Amino acid sequence: MSWDNDNNNGPWGRGPRGGGNFDNKDLDKLLSSLRNSFGRFSSKTPDGKINKKNWLLFILIAIAIWGATGVYRVQPDEQGIVLRFGEYIRSTPDGLHYHLPFPIENVLKPKVTRENQVEVGIRTSSQSSIGRGSIGRDVPEESLMLTGDENIVDVDFSVQWVISDAADYLFNIQNQESTVKAVAESAMREVIGSSDLEQILTGGREKNEQAVRDLMQKTLDEYEAGILVRRVQLQKVDPPAAVIDAFRDVQAARADQERLRNEAEAYTNRIIPAARGESAQLIQAAEAYRDTVVADAEGQAARFNSVYEEYKKAPEVTRQRMYLETIERVYGGMDKIIIDQDDEGNNSGVVPYLPLDQLQKRQDNEEIQ
Repeated sequence: MSWDNDNNNGPWGRGPRGGGNFDNKDLDKLLSSLRNSFGRFSSKTPDGKINKKNWLLFILIAIAIWGATGVYRVQPDEQGIVLRFGEYIRSTPDGLHYHLPFPIENVLKPKVTRENQVEVGIRTSSQSSIGRGSIGRDVPEESLMLTGDENIVDVDFSVQWVISDAADYLFNIQNQESTVKAVAESAMREVIGSSDLEQILTGGREKNEQAVRDLMQKTLDEYEAGILVRRVQLQKVDPPAAVIDAFRDVQAARADQERLRNEAEAYTNRIIPAARGESAQLIQAAEAYRDTVVADAEGQAARFNSVYEEYKKAPEVTRQRMYLETIERVYGGMDKIIIDQDDEGNNSGVVPYLPLDQLQKRQDNEEIQ
């Protein structure tokens, strides 16, 4: 196919127009210049021999270019793994480094600071947006697990991990992400299988997450996988969908049971202290009565002893005094007026018609008022 130099057309159509365009004549000059330059290396001397100096220079330039291909740069989030004929030689940190050119040595640069994530029991559209309560496609063959009390629970969770040792990560395990996922599922099934359903669904979330993380890290360390498990997050922990309504009824009944138990304990805590206080009050009252009776009896006994001592000193006077005190105590509350008479039967000047009993009652009422 010929070029139309007059119309500035090439074999693929019209070229660009405007000032400074690279036209067909310029391209011909460039190709001619390149052909002449490479022709010098294969040019012959006047005696018909090949120019060895040019070829030697060309080989040296090619070797220099080949050697320069060994320069490589490791980014801050990477770690360099140098291989010599496929065998691990050394690890290099971030920065500029050099290795023998390909195919003698080559370098792998895995991302060691990037946080990777695997999901078990659920598949979400965006791996980076996973969090507690995320909605995605459920995978029952991964999420359904058997608890220690022989119940079935639907568990969805995710695992965040990073590369801790790039060499171990690349050469000790294959299909690294699949391995992490299998270890995570196995660890979760072991933890769920050793726990009761109520503990899993209520207050055991953080405890189970930590137990799964520790078990995963222990297993991966045994594999020398070069992986550090950052955290395990439970997305969903529910009974299977077929029995979730019945389970909610059971949970409601357990909540009522717990509420009634709390009310009973509150009633017990209120009644028992009151009963103990009343008991202590009765005991104190009985002790006070006992002390009063004992003290009164002791006082009566002391009074009797004192009277007896006086009686021994003056029996006649003491008998008379005791008689008068007894008469005073017996007749003190009566409404009768007793007037003593002298030996001749006189009333000692008391008017017999005076209503002394009414006067006595009137006097008592006035004292009461």
